[in-house]
Amino acid sequence: MEVILREDVQHLGAAGDVVKEKDGYARNYLLPKGLAYPATDANKRKIAYEATRIAKQRAAEKGAAEAEATRIAEVRLTFPVKVGEEDKLYGSVTASDVQRKLEELGIRVDKRRVDLAEPIRELGEFRVGIKLHPDVRPEISVTVVKE
Repeated sequence: MEVILREDVQHLGAAGDVVKEKDGYARNYLLPKGLAYPATDANKRKIAYEATRIAKQRAAEKGAAEAEATRIAEVRLTFPVKVGEEDKLYGSVTASDVQRKLEELGIRVDKRRVDLAEPIRELGEFRVGIKLHPDVRPEISVTVVKE
């Protein structure tokens, strides 16, 4: 049975793909769960229309993200922190700290979009990425200095 996937299905395909699957799997799992719908001519036309609409929407989102990225790329943040012996930091600089500092500058970014693998625990200058869009990832300069 041919079906059109509504969502990404692991080991089967991405949303909008037309796939041929066994009748039982399609009737008993994909269709009732709302993961797919039958591949009729009307549904194929509908998915083609939706694909063009989604492509336009994603292009607009990417354009907005690129405009924001040019503004963010120029940002330089400085964090004065307390240090102990041998320049060891008391605490660390986390994604939440970066997000709060950006918000003070008028740039609204969710802290989950700050691409910081682990908190910064030493003095120095670091490059931190901001995930605005899957294709757009500007980096800001974060400097950690003694207080």
